[in-house]
Amino acid sequence: METAHQIAPDLATIEELAHAARAALAAPWAGPAAEVVIRVEDFADPAMLQEVELESPFELTGLYDGIPLPLKSTMDQPEGPDTIWLFRRAILDEWVDRGNVTLAELVSHVFIHELAHHFGWSDDDIARIDRWWE
Repeated sequence: METAHQIAPDLATIEELAHAARAALAAPWAGPAAEVVIRVEDFADPAMLQEVELESPFELTGLYDGIPLPLKSTMDQPEGPDTIWLFRRAILDEWVDRGNVTLAELVSHVFIHELAHHFGWSDDDIARIDRWWE
């Protein structure tokens, strides 16, 4: 197979895969998940990395920015919408390193993991939704 004409998936492709993962959610979660903004960038910015105590932008594939639903109050004054950030270059590096999952599977896994922060899900809750190890 000739690779000279192949290019890495772009930001829009990663975003499409994340939207597909959200569209595949079951009814109890689909509505609230639709209210979370999905943003895709090549890398996390330095402030995000500092917040999660990471040095390399290749270590962070996704980040939830918002107030988890179980902690929300009518008294909250949000600075912006709840957002799930996906970082294309880190996702692509992990995808290549793994070599045993599709890009859609990996994006879905990262998206679900970040969405878990929004819903306040436990590890057991995540495992019921995202059967990543299968």
